[in-house]
Amino acid sequence: MDPSKIKEKIGRFRILVIGRANAGKTTILQRVCNTRDQPDIYNSDGEKRGLHNIDDEMVFPSNPGFIFHDSRGFEAGGVSEFDKVQAFIIERSKETKITKRLHTIWYCIPMDEACRSFTAAENKFFSQCDTGTIPIIVLFTKFDALYDVAYTQLKTEGKSRKDARKLAAKRAEETFANGPQLKFLKDVRKPPPCHFMVQFRYTMTVDPSDMDKDDANCGPLIERTAVTLDDEVLKRLFVTTQQINLEVCMKCAIER
Repeated sequence: MDPSKIKEKIGRFRILVIGRANAGKTTILQRVCNTRDQPDIYNSDGEKRGLHNIDDEMVFPSNPGFIFHDSRGFEAGGVSEFDKVQAFIIERSKETKITKRLHTIWYCIPMDEACRSFTAAENKFFSQCDTGTIPIIVLFTKFDALYDVAYTQLKTEGKSRKDARKLAAKRAEETFANGPQLKFLKDVRKPPPCHFMVQFRYTMTVDPSDMDKDDANCGPLIERTAVTLDDEVLKRLFVTTQQINLEVCMKCAIER
């Protein structure tokens, strides 16, 4: 189907973003929409509002092709918060109109300080919440905090400052790969199809690059989200809606 006809039929790509306060959700969405501005928030009647709940739509004027929903307050871990998120996912997954359906979920888990362990809310979500066919991508945000831990470990082991700085990223990633977070996700009833690390002092790549640069982007997140979408129409909608990863657009065009 022609991309213009897909947008005419479906409209916009809808994403639920879940995560604790200060997990970096807004920063990620700003990078995806290539902006530093805050999103506009609309209720079900299309009216603008300030504070929002999970049903409200967040739209960045720089890329109105994306609709985001934010699980505000889910980090509290209470039963009511979990029930709201689960009810929203179930309701949206059963929508007969594809324009109203939820198309993917981005789950942000910060790795700074004491946040590295899963909360009760996160344990419950991954153990009990059935998202049906809606794919989940887990983003381990603020991953650069683990570099600081690795740097300290390397210094304690007798490495020089220069060597410790050079080896910190590799040590952090090796430790994470064998850590409890990934083990937990692999052991849950329905493991997420994709995860990756996000460094907020760096772009979302292994190569360090200042996030404050104008050309910083979320290319890997875009690429991996596209890969997890089984529905070819939704995949093409997502690929044509995003504006920051030309390589994904070209790859999708070649595969058609």
